[in-house]
Amino acid sequence: MLKEFREFAMKGNVVDLAVGVIIGAAFGAIVTSMVGDIIMPIVGAVTGGLDFSNYFTPLSKSVTATSLAEAKKQGAVLAWGSFLTVTLNFIIVAFVLFMAIRAMNRLKRRDEAAPAPPKPTQEVELLGEIRDLLKKN
Repeated sequence: MLKEFREFAMKGNVVDLAVGVIIGAAFGAIVTSMVGDIIMPIVGAVTGGLDFSNYFTPLSKSVTATSLAEAKKQGAVLAWGSFLTVTLNFIIVAFVLFMAIRAMNRLKRRDEAAPAPPKPTQEVELLGEIRDLLKKN
């Protein structure tokens, strides 16, 4: 059973998948940092420091707080600003990933060799041979 498990775990697809997951997690951390540390501050500067994460609608009359954290302690709230922030982050991350994959696909296409020209037809080969014979004479 151990031998069978080792054969399964060492198959190329399983190892490739594991490497892909690890690289994906590392790349996800890079993209998350880029969104949180570079893009969102720019968006905040353009929108005048607008931060949706503290926007909420109280669902109970006992909620009188002005910050989301305090409001959650007082009662039920609909934290739609937090949802909007997460949604915007997702859209930005998805767009950045799309652009990265698009760039990689362009590089891949550029690196691929141009297809070989089609083989000349028999008539073209014969005409070439005739041309070569006429040049010799």
